[in-house]
Amino acid sequence: MESDSLTTAPGLRATIHLGASSVSMLVVEADATNPGEAVEFLEQPLPVARDVFGHGRLDSATTERAVEILLGYLESLGELGIGREQIVRAVASNILSEARNNETFLNRINIACGLDVEILDDGEMTRLIYLKTRRRLRDTPTMRKRTTILVHVGPGNTRVVLFKRGRINRYTSYRLGTHRTHEAVEGTRADGAVLLRVIREHISGQLDQLRFEYEDETIEDIVVIGYEVQLLAPFLSKPGDTRCPTKTLRSLLQEAATLSLEERVRRYQLDYHTAEAVIPALEINLAIAECFELKGLRIPDSDYERGLLFDLPISPSLATGFQAEVIRSAKILAQKFKVDAKHSSHVAFLAGRLFEETRGLHRLSDHDALLLDVASILHECGGFISPKAHHKHSQYIIENSEVFGLGRLDVAVVALAARYHRQSGPKSSHPAYAALSHEDRIRVAKIASLLRVADALDRSHTQRVTDLSAGITRNEARLNLLGVSDATVERLAMQSKGDVFQETFGLRINLAEHG
Repeated sequence: MESDSLTTAPGLRATIHLGASSVSMLVVEADATNPGEAVEFLEQPLPVARDVFGHGRLDSATTERAVEILLGYLESLGELGIGREQIVRAVASNILSEARNNETFLNRINIACGLDVEILDDGEMTRLIYLKTRRRLRDTPTMRKRTTILVHVGPGNTRVVLFKRGRINRYTSYRLGTHRTHEAVEGTRADGAVLLRVIREHISGQLDQLRFEYEDETIEDIVVIGYEVQLLAPFLSKPGDTRCPTKTLRSLLQEAATLSLEERVRRYQLDYHTAEAVIPALEINLAIAECFELKGLRIPDSDYERGLLFDLPISPSLATGFQAEVIRSAKILAQKFKVDAKHSSHVAFLAGRLFEETRGLHRLSDHDALLLDVASILHECGGFISPKAHHKHSQYIIENSEVFGLGRLDVAVVALAARYHRQSGPKSSHPAYAALSHEDRIRVAKIASLLRVADALDRSHTQRVTDLSAGITRNEARLNLLGVSDATVERLAMQSKGDVFQETFGLRINLAEHG
């Protein structure tokens, strides 16, 4: 089983994953000195992906089967002497968000089993991929030297992370998944070589997009992770060796395509739902390797599902390393759109200082601090399109870009914060803002108000304010500006940019020089 540092109190801890084709639970015993020893691993098939991609909703029989499985898992916990309070996380595959009745499904589980199941978003999936990637950097040293792509072919989407010298350089995702592809081509009733050709034709558009986005890179190595391909690793690589020649993958794919579903179940020891997705999984991975004319792949020999369950308690508390990669991704995007790096970096610094100095006022989370940092870095990217109304262009660019580690809600918050860094503040007449929940609209207003103040403090783009401190009274926020003996420019800027802060927090801003 894969492992990483985990700081928990001694005792048994359980995690549950409602995946695309199964429901799994891992129970580990962990403490401050032991990253976790598996006590029990349970997995039972459940056709979530078949329902979602085939019908757009979860069948009632699938829902009741999920309840039955989970109640059985709770009984297993009872036999171990623990209860549902020891379940540290229960999550569902992000494909569940595409089901029209996903809320009904989750409510049924909550009522029947007393479990709050969260749907993994793209940001959380990239955090989990990041954890796996850190281990790949350890067991695949060449990733620290060579230009490598890590490919995760999931049930609904494929995620690609580009590494240069062991650091994340680019992140992209594609609507290209194992079960999504299976459901799309199943109606053809094709098999053998014809089925492989149908799949390749179906995924050609996404492959062309991937090829275009990485055409300027010389890819030297590829590491592939995913539920199906890692299950088949013993058939593709020698024990202890993660290398798999492309021709070996192609040979196994051709063999599997000639087998009936029942034969694939027996031959590769799979459940029926996984056996359905195996051929698209192998074909997609092979096609991506061929895009870059690679003669081999690297497939981790670890268990994908156990690794994911083990990582679930770790990822929310992941700090420095992951956040640094998020910021790197934002800076790479800013560079692409010719943002003034000195100005954006200084605004990010001032916004971060303002965030820390006013924590008791805004009561935002550390994750919100990260979103503020990203918004500060990207707030002027719209100038690439036109200086006129560039705040609106910034919103458009961010909404239609990918920042490693951020889910779609995170991206929406960052895009709106950037949009509100100048001109008017948030308004209910703005569709993207109105579409958010009340809680998220408040977050946007707070983050945007801090960004506007920080931007005003570098109005001259000369980084005059070297640091700041803040004092909060009943009526005002006093900002002490270090390095400035005359804050006339900053006061003029604050007249137009301090309004959202005052409207949000009910405090006027008073600038004090400390040159």
